[in-house]
Amino acid sequence: MPVTLPNCRARWFTRASISLLFAGVVLVSAGAPSVRAPMAAAEPPLRMDTYVVDSANALDRAQLDETRSAVDQLYADQQVRLWIVYVHDFGGLGPEAWAKRTTTQSGFSERDLLLAVGTESHDYWFSGALPSGITDSELDSLLSSRVEPALRGGKWAAAGVAMADGLDSAMRGEGVNFWALFIGAVVIVVVVGGVVLFFRKRRGDRNQAQLQAARSLDPDNTVALGSLSLDTLHARSREVLVEIDNAIRTSAEELELATGEFGDIAATPFRAALDTAKMAAANAFSIRQQLDDHIPETLDQQRTMLVELIGKAGRADRELDARVAEFDAMRDLLINAPDRLDALTRDLVELTGRAPASDAELARLTATHPPSVLAPIHDNVAMARERVTFAEQNIDAGRAALTRPVGEQGGAVGAIRGAEAAIGQARRLLDAVDNAAANIQQATDGLPAALDELRADIATAKTLATYGGQESAAAIAAAEAAVRQAEAAATTDPLGAFHSAVSADGDLDRANAAATDHKLAAEDLRRRLDRALTDAGSRVDAATNYLTTRRGGVDASARTRLSEAQRNLDAAQQLNATDPAQALTHATSAADMAGRALQEAQASVRAWESSRAPSGTAQAGAVLGGILIDGLLRGATGGSRSGGGYRPGSFGGSSGSRRVGRGGRF
Repeated sequence: MPVTLPNCRARWFTRASISLLFAGVVLVSAGAPSVRAPMAAAEPPLRMDTYVVDSANALDRAQLDETRSAVDQLYADQQVRLWIVYVHDFGGLGPEAWAKRTTTQSGFSERDLLLAVGTESHDYWFSGALPSGITDSELDSLLSSRVEPALRGGKWAAAGVAMADGLDSAMRGEGVNFWALFIGAVVIVVVVGGVVLFFRKRRGDRNQAQLQAARSLDPDNTVALGSLSLDTLHARSREVLVEIDNAIRTSAEELELATGEFGDIAATPFRAALDTAKMAAANAFSIRQQLDDHIPETLDQQRTMLVELIGKAGRADRELDARVAEFDAMRDLLINAPDRLDALTRDLVELTGRAPASDAELARLTATHPPSVLAPIHDNVAMARERVTFAEQNIDAGRAALTRPVGEQGGAVGAIRGAEAAIGQARRLLDAVDNAAANIQQATDGLPAALDELRADIATAKTLATYGGQESAAAIAAAEAAVRQAEAAATTDPLGAFHSAVSADGDLDRANAAATDHKLAAEDLRRRLDRALTDAGSRVDAATNYLTTRRGGVDASARTRLSEAQRNLDAAQQLNATDPAQALTHATSAADMAGRALQEAQASVRAWESSRAPSGTAQAGAVLGGILIDGLLRGATGGSRSGGGYRPGSFGGSSGSRRVGRGGRF
């Protein structure tokens, strides 16, 4: 029906009125203060009463059941307890501190793992003792490739399931991928001339796989260890010796600092653990020495000895790791971090002031002695300056870390430990230079008496030649050669000359003892023993200083020789009063073995340096000194590492305990 004009106007008016009314409402709403929905309250640390807690209401019923099922399956397969909690945020504590308090309040043990997720703050933390069979790299891969992508996509249940299933798979060893090896094998088979290389590669891969498997075995699992090949057992034995020796030396340095801070009584349990670990490690080194000597063992004997060696090193490791948590609690470096940094700065000033005098002393020694005499200390001052520079960098890093908010100052702990270790080594390096002259002077002063004694013994031996037989004649010839050598080197190499005289005198003494009255020989033996102990102590000290300050580049062979030298020196000192003849044998062996240890350590360091690009940086020096160690050797956990996979060492076994902490933003 046609619409009349008045009706059209009425409709237009009605529509306009409604539009104006709507616009007014919008303007009023825009001008009024905005009222926001209240934000979810922050979730304080809590006591976990079920394995999956959803305080953030992020999961529906099906997702909650799925997540709990994955956690239950992990426990059924591996007996590992995984707890998962979803909260809106961590209430300003930060995920690490929040997770730590929740762990404490929940009474978690070494078998409990915690994954805490902040759904609105977009951060998370995973903590606990990493189960046996899972490496740090496997954990990092699981978090970065499966858990974090699910969190970033808001797939909260999928993240929890991925965490549980990933741990289960890693412990079953399902992550091994042999596809690359298969492709390489096919290519090599196609190349006719590469057949031999293929078999060698396959054998090497098999040995490497066995070695990797051996690293995850319990050192007390003699059945599993005994099933490995001899090559794998030999390789693993050398690895564990280096690991435990580094762990003991680092623990000793940390304990020395802790003793100065807290006193002998507080440090007693840690010293007892360290002494027990040293004894176990010494036994392990003794077995390695037997395997390395000229007396061959059968294959079965080698296998038995190697399994025993790995077990002893493992027990030494556990002795140290058992005290890690208690030691860390005692040495909470953050409590007095500013005062510690100030004290370290004062130490730097003192060491920096010492360096020029040590430089001058080294120059004086260099001008008066041949390079062979000063080989163990020729670069000590330069290395001390590198350690000082490294300590300065760590002190600055520590101060910078302390300016960060509470909960983010953890970097100060590693910085303080790195600075303490560097300063300790710098002081030891300078002490070695400053004491070198005294050691050389001691040899110089003792050389005339030693030569007089040797000449007198030669004369005595000649009068007893008819009784001594061929042994006496050989000892006389060697002693006369030693006299000539010592006289020629008396001014240029007093240490070497003194050692030659003492060593020859010991051989001659044994020949004379067989042909003369034992009572008369006992007095001579006592004097020789005193000199032999001095010689052995000096050589063991030189080798120990060299290895300790360059332990990052020293292999198991040199460490084995040094351990054997120390064992003989300890035996000589123990038998000093009761059996001087046997003590002299041990002292002579200690001196000879210490010399071999120093030579092999120097060769090992040269090989280590030649395998790396020239640097001369404080970082490289810290790695060589063992201040920064490979994270894989000490079980590195979360947080940043000090430069390219290295971090400062701490008290504990070679694995550095299996505690882990991982987290971040998503």
